Amino acid sequence: MSDLRYAELQVTSNFSFLRGASSCEELFAEAKELGIAALAITDRNSLAGIVRAHQAAKDTGLLLVVVCRLDLADGMSLLAYPTNRAAYGLLCRLLSLGKQRGGKGMCHLEWADVVAYGDGLIAV
Repeated sequence: MSDLRYAELQVTSNFSFLRGASSCEELFAEAKELGIAALAITDRNSLAGIVRAHQAAKDTGLLLVVVCRLDLADGMSLLAYPTNRAAYGLLCRLLSLGKQRGGKGMCHLEWADVVAYGDGLIAV
């Protein structure tokens, strides 16, 4: 029973403006204190916190789960977990498409976009 470890698979950092307050460094430090094995930084329509999260994970010895929260134009939200490097690249392209359509500070994505760029993504 002692081999079981908890992983938090939806954590918003301060890279999600007006939604998250803590930095990746603070989140990973607190997770280590609490004995959490892994964190998934799920910033809203962005992977902006992933680089700092990667470094914080290395510094604390915890596992980083790469994910992005996608808030679609129809009001649906989902978590998109890339399963490999190619899927990560597609997720980046999907976000670029949404940002291009939405304009400054916005992201406009439809379900059809997620399907088109979803190869290798696990959507929850």
